[in-house]
Amino acid sequence: MIDDHPMIIEGYQNTLRYTKKDSQELEIDIANNCDEAVAFMDKSVQKERPYDVLFVDISLPPSADGSMSSGEDLAEYARKILPNAKIIILTMFNESFRIHNIIKTIDPEGFMIKSDLTSSELASAFQAVLNNPPFYSGTVNSHIRKAITSDIVIDDKNRKILHLLSQGVKTKNLAAPLDISLSAVEKRKKQLRDIFEVYDGQDETLLNEARKKGFV
Repeated sequence: MIDDHPMIIEGYQNTLRYTKKDSQELEIDIANNCDEAVAFMDKSVQKERPYDVLFVDISLPPSADGSMSSGEDLAEYARKILPNAKIIILTMFNESFRIHNIIKTIDPEGFMIKSDLTSSELASAFQAVLNNPPFYSGTVNSHIRKAITSDIVIDDKNRKILHLLSQGVKTKNLAAPLDISLSAVEKRKKQLRDIFEVYDGQDETLLNEARKKGFV
């Protein structure tokens, strides 16, 4: 279990220990940051006792060497060295772009937004991930349904533009994180305005229309 809030970890542990099946034995290791988590994972591989399940919070203190900045990086690392482990993502982030990005890059067996979480839902998620994954909480499913039912197709870079704009990033500052030129950013913003039928040129209008379709 990887989370930087000890009380949250304690709640997870208590729930699983109280609701586990009689045939199940739980051995739980706890990490509070990326470095501790990597050390535990590496050790489990070295001892030939790889983890069956990883609970990963997205918002974590970065690693000391800067190679990992979040739980997303950690989960990608886990996929490489623990290919059979089931990953359950738990996060406060509920933006559409973040959810879709995590599903695409990590494809977790479990994905839960913390604001959806109850003890019974966590217990159900744990059993479902072990026996019949994936298990997504209500907010995650809602975003997926909106994207599926929409006839709008937006690529990853355009999704990221919408996400960054929603975070208050100015157009002139979008080129660097997207690794494209400013003129390419402007072309993509025009595409987005055409897709969402926004003609007043205002970013807020574009974001409002994108939110209605579940893209922000």
